[in-house]
Amino acid sequence: MGSAIVWFRRDLRLDDNPALQAALEAGHVPIPVYIHAPEEEGAWPPGAASRAWLHRSLAALDQSLRARGSRLTLVRGPTIVALDRLVASTGAEAVFWNRLYEPAIVARDARVKQHLRARGLHVASFKAALLCEPWEVMTGQDGPYRVFTPFWRKAAAWLDTPPPLPAPARLPAPPAAAGERLDDLRLRPAIDWDRHFWEAWSPGEAGALELLDAFVEGAAHGYKVQRDFPDRIGTSRLSPHLHFGEISPRRIVVRLRRESWPAGVRPDIEHYFSELGWREFSHHLLHHFPHTTGSNFDPRFDAFGWVEPDPSVLAAWQHGRTGVPIVDAGMRELWATGWMHNRVRMIVASFLTKNLRIHWRHGARWFWDTLVDADLANNTQGWQWSAGTGADAAPYFRVFNPVLQAQRFDPAGKYIRRWLPELAALPGSAVHAPWEHPELLRRLAPDYPQAPLVDLKASREAALAAWRAIR
Repeated sequence: MGSAIVWFRRDLRLDDNPALQAALEAGHVPIPVYIHAPEEEGAWPPGAASRAWLHRSLAALDQSLRARGSRLTLVRGPTIVALDRLVASTGAEAVFWNRLYEPAIVARDARVKQHLRARGLHVASFKAALLCEPWEVMTGQDGPYRVFTPFWRKAAAWLDTPPPLPAPARLPAPPAAAGERLDDLRLRPAIDWDRHFWEAWSPGEAGALELLDAFVEGAAHGYKVQRDFPDRIGTSRLSPHLHFGEISPRRIVVRLRRESWPAGVRPDIEHYFSELGWREFSHHLLHHFPHTTGSNFDPRFDAFGWVEPDPSVLAAWQHGRTGVPIVDAGMRELWATGWMHNRVRMIVASFLTKNLRIHWRHGARWFWDTLVDADLANNTQGWQWSAGTGADAAPYFRVFNPVLQAQRFDPAGKYIRRWLPELAALPGSAVHAPWEHPELLRRLAPDYPQAPLVDLKASREAALAAWRAIR
């Protein structure tokens, strides 16, 4: 029986793993390998929060492999050099992996595939991260979609997916291969600023499946409406597990479709599927428009009157000191947990790109470093959508009023008070716009900013004037 390297990347699971299954079906002994080569990811190597999650996810994957008789080998890049050494030391005859779609990784993987095949190895890659790959859904003119609704109308056919591949009960012991200790990869931060993350998260495949169970039993009921309210658990919170491939979208779809939902819940499930569709659409856009990770999708915004950020203003936004409670609560939640509720992500992004008129790239970079679900496709599309510069984006002139958003989606101020404890003593609705109650603010929350960084009405008008100048 020969052996095959199974190159794990962001598919850190044994369930529904096509590359692992292909190695087994070909009669190979799988050699599970993770190659640490962040420098090969171009301008977007993993940020600090992602690295912290990755450390724990790799540990969980190794534990799962060992429970089945195998183990994970960790090596450092460059990838081609690492694979050459592994092939030489193990006698591997083949290399299998599951595809990723970021531009720099696609180019790297093409070079790796060409190199290995030139050496005479069997090489194959598989679809595992998406329901449909970016080139599988095209317009009638064989071009990429730029609007979500027609894209999803066609892509939703992939919800009728084959059954997921079950995790193998046992695995053969792989041949010995020299590797690194997990701690030697130095993924964890030197200062444990992430220590509170793990009160909210359990990285790894088991944690993902537990959250899926919790979603089925709880937040799925009423999801379509409740998902917009940050003061409650109204979402699946599966985004970081999907990003690291600890659960496949196919597993989620099949699980949700197998449930016997009451008639009133079925619209909630369909809406959740459409949110998975936005994830697919984001990867579609990234594949066909790779320049958009740093450039405006809509080139008109290259001439827009963006404001050169004052470092102190940008820092106030980053650390939740803008004086606008719903914005600050979101940024504090991000810093404390590595995650932010999606409705609040849109609010803080609108505030940065419209009220402060700072280019979305600055926000995208901060999210990239601090989100545990930092995904290049989703992060790019989300920021361009909020800024009004992207495909199928909210128009720039749609400026979220953060006070009205807070009053609508956090009416009792529970979310704000949770993340801004210095405002906990403010009564009633004063918590949504405390500067309108200066005496209360000065007396009950003297350490909170006594006024917003900018006047919300005046900054909105300035943003709209800048927009009219490029129309």
